[in-house]
Amino acid sequence: MDNTAGRDWDDNAPACSCGHCHHDEHDETGEEASEGGLVRRYGADVIGAALYICAFFIDNAVVGTGLFVAAYLLLGRGVLMGSARSVLRLATGKDRRGSAAALLDENFLMTIATIGALAIREFPEAVAVVLLYRIGEELQERAVRSSKRSIRALMDLRPDSVNLLGEDGIVRVVAPDEVEVGQRILVRAGERIPLDGIVVEGECELDTAALTGESQPRAIAAGGEALSGSIVIGGVLTVEVSRVARESTVARILEMTQKAASRKTVAELLISSFAKVYTPIVVGAAVVMAVAPALLGMDISESVRRALVFLVISCPCALVVSIPLGYFAGLGAASRRGVLVKGARYLEAMSKVDMVVFDKTGTLTKGEFEIERVDVAAAAGAGAWGDGDEMRVLEVAAYAEWDSSHPIARSIKAEWVGRGGVFVPGRLAERYERAGFGVRVKLDGKEVLAGSARLLDEAGIGKVGVRDREAETAVEVAVDGKYLGRITLRDAIKEDAREAVRMLRGLGVREIAMLTGDNAAAAEVVKAELGLDRVEAGLLPNQKMESLERSMKAKSGKGTVVFVGDGINDAPVLARADVGIAMGALGSDAALEAADAALMTDEPARVAELIRIARKTRRIGIENIALSLGVKAVLMAFGALGLTPLPLAVFGDMGVTLLAVANAMRVGRASRASRA
Repeated sequence: MDNTAGRDWDDNAPACSCGHCHHDEHDETGEEASEGGLVRRYGADVIGAALYICAFFIDNAVVGTGLFVAAYLLLGRGVLMGSARSVLRLATGKDRRGSAAALLDENFLMTIATIGALAIREFPEAVAVVLLYRIGEELQERAVRSSKRSIRALMDLRPDSVNLLGEDGIVRVVAPDEVEVGQRILVRAGERIPLDGIVVEGECELDTAALTGESQPRAIAAGGEALSGSIVIGGVLTVEVSRVARESTVARILEMTQKAASRKTVAELLISSFAKVYTPIVVGAAVVMAVAPALLGMDISESVRRALVFLVISCPCALVVSIPLGYFAGLGAASRRGVLVKGARYLEAMSKVDMVVFDKTGTLTKGEFEIERVDVAAAAGAGAWGDGDEMRVLEVAAYAEWDSSHPIARSIKAEWVGRGGVFVPGRLAERYERAGFGVRVKLDGKEVLAGSARLLDEAGIGKVGVRDREAETAVEVAVDGKYLGRITLRDAIKEDAREAVRMLRGLGVREIAMLTGDNAAAAEVVKAELGLDRVEAGLLPNQKMESLERSMKAKSGKGTVVFVGDGINDAPVLARADVGIAMGALGSDAALEAADAALMTDEPARVAELIRIARKTRRIGIENIALSLGVKAVLMAFGALGLTPLPLAVFGDMGVTLLAVANAMRVGRASRASRA
């Protein structure tokens, strides 16, 4: 399999007009942070700005003009190169948009406007325009660079070596690619199973959270299927390999994540969408302004000059500075609320959420078991232990599970101690644990069984009383062959999960769903308690992906589908969703790397807060467009009539820019009191 997991995540990002974004970029912790990286990235801009300032203090016209031109070339190099590339792609037929409209973007507008300013010898204004534009682009780039992280954590699941068991019984350490189907490997306690296979010897439990996302370990014995990525708990397994390394479960999950990422659609920023309409209109108006008066007998030089002034005035400086800054402020506002977003385009997508899909365990629930109820068998007092009551059932189960680190065992012990139980070590003897079944111990000389229904079935304890009823997750308890009762557990729902659903509905999210690898009964309980619209249970990673694909096809209009999860098994789905959001505190590293945003507090209600911030950011962006266009319309109208001096027009545009920037910064201020 092609090892592309470490590639940049923004391969599909919108082309940056400055010409730097996707060529010289470096991770914030990498080369850009070094002195050499900073010089390469910002050296030309710093020199250009210095030359621009110096030009104002030079009396010699030739030298001053030279400094302005040099500053223009340094600061505007990205705009010029971007415009030249658009022309070249259009000329060679390589532009995917395939029409002259592809040329008329903000790069082209900036180029002809500033060259026009140079042509009419308005050198300071030409440089001021590209300087402001460069500042705006740098703000946008910083937002985009936050998404430049790979999914290296997922690669950790792929083993570096395998313990190959030879026919002579000798264990040799080899590379995974050297192991063939039918050969046997040895996996010790605490190790991750490197290759898929069938257990031929050994019995233990497996931590399958990496594959299923569920916290409850799974028992495995001879004949059971061992999937790569699972961790062996408390035993040693001999596994006969059934799939080679490139076809293993881990390899398939990694491949799914990579393919999903490559198919992710790119949400364009507001300014890019606006420029597609604005630029052709402005350019067309300038052409008419230059030609029409000449056809009516007006001086051609004057009409061309007015057209060039019109183009300079039309440069959307306020937009290219304030809108990226608005998104940058939105990203900062989200981070202050405990939500890290990996780029402005994902914030834009969050403003149009149509459907939110949650994982269950670790996302809507805590991934920790809590006691739901304790049932006492009707015949418990008939000789099993004396009087049967809930405390007695808890006490017997707690003693039986005392030496176990299983999540269920921890919950039972905590419940009993919380109710006042005190452990006396001398009461226990002859403890025997059978993985996946339960525990057999001697307690005060009596034989105690605590575990699954299968454990009691094997002991010949009949289905009487509460044993006749099905339970989602339960520990059955018996003493000296007599059924004592049952402890039913469930995965605790997070405190703010209900609030999250309420807030999402208040924001107009059309559908709230849940996809889980857990059983249907447990999923239905969560659905009922939270009031979800839809749940799908018992899903493997590929089935979650298929379900999400169906949801994305069913979404309304241009609305986006958000998936929220926490496990490695969620990585492909997080990557495929329009916006993938991972649990940042307790979620797996692979989920964090595959996601577009992370909830650092693990609170699902933060999803609603992110939507609020995204919508506020977009709304302020629209306000800035209206503000800028309103002032632009007035300035361009007077400029077309020859009534607006170019310096006044540029000064007015800078004033609008400052107002738009101040408006953009409201995103950050509003977020501090955003939670309702």
